[in-house]
Amino acid sequence: MSEKDHKVSRRQFLTYTLMGVGGFMAAGAVMPMARFALDPALRAGAETDLVYVCDVDELTDEPQTFRFSFDQVDAWYESEVTREAFIYIRDNTVTALSPTCTHLGCTVAYGTQDPNEFYCPCHFGRFDRDGINVPGTPPQRPLDVYEVVVEDGKVYLGQINQRT
Repeated sequence: MSEKDHKVSRRQFLTYTLMGVGGFMAAGAVMPMARFALDPALRAGAETDLVYVCDVDELTDEPQTFRFSFDQVDAWYESEVTREAFIYIRDNTVTALSPTCTHLGCTVAYGTQDPNEFYCPCHFGRFDRDGINVPGTPPQRPLDVYEVVVEDGKVYLGQINQRT
């Protein structure tokens, strides 16, 4: 094929070249964002990790604070995270409540103001024994609950679930 049969001007060649390079650069910029957006959807069905917290024999019908730790991996950074949960047993059902107030994230205490209520000292939020917010106080929803699994007399906690 001769040069006369295949006529591509310098301007067309430069346009094609820049479009090709620009396309590769755009793909390189879009792919990480697409991966970031799709990753939670791909992990949605993944099973949660359960962490051993205590034995069932240690539980009473009064909420007690239990500390537990687990390893957390954020990209390349690994750390050990320590959390707390209020755990109690009632009617052969183990319940684990998050100690974080749903109003502004302060830590609640049990039985300090009223013997059967959780109390948040930051803005005077109150929750009943089951973690339900008391009407007329700042929190607009109940305390969050942990996923609880009891196996062989041991209590394991999973992810925190938001209640409405």
